Amino acid sequence: MSGRTTKAAENAKADLPRLMQALRDQGVTDPQVLKAIETTPRDLFTPDLFKDRSWEDSALPIACGQTISQPFIVGLMTQALTVEPRARVLEIGTGSGYQTTILSKVSRLVYTIERYRTLMKEAEGRFQKLGLTNVITKFGDGGEGWAEQAPFDRIMVTAAAEDDPKRLLSQLKPNGVLVAPVGKGPVQSLRRYAGDGKGGFRVEILCDVRFVPLLAGVAKDQ
Repeated sequence: MSGRTTKAAENAKADLPRLMQALRDQGVTDPQVLKAIETTPRDLFTPDLFKDRSWEDSALPIACGQTISQPFIVGLMTQALTVEPRARVLEIGTGSGYQTTILSKVSRLVYTIERYRTLMKEAEGRFQKLGLTNVITKFGDGGEGWAEQAPFDRIMVTAAAEDDPKRLLSQLKPNGVLVAPVGKGPVQSLRRYAGDGKGGFRVEILCDVRFVPLLAGVAKDQ
């Protein structure tokens, strides 16, 4: 990182207290979630061009046409997942690895799948730099889930499925929780699926969101 970029990141981090207050004001109140966000260096996951915006409450572009999610959405989705310390969590869409890192701080194990090899390798480098030992990565089709490791206590999907993600729901424990954006248009609904212990789910719509679509297969050239 150049001296100029480092300075920009340092200046941006001065906005951290403001960001944390903004999250609380918007309803992210879980102490463990807030601590995870506050102690995760978002600038590590942000491209050099946007280092000075690392601690803004906004989504930012990353490689392969993807984004690093808005901190409020990261906090809201993590809070809605109601992760317990011994939980095994499946994340669909590693991306920059920022959301993965937040999940790793509130759970026992995080299994994360990414369809872009470039993003996966970069994220793995960040996990190593942060000394994370409870993240397991896979290059593959996130929509298929990770049947070999199922069932999971929690599943988070960071790309928009067109309809209810039934294959992923089938990989949840009976009382598990899945949080995902669902919808075909540019604006989707963020949904929380809570297992009722009998094979059914209670579905709660949390808010409108904008996510990249959940694509089938893996990217061949990236």
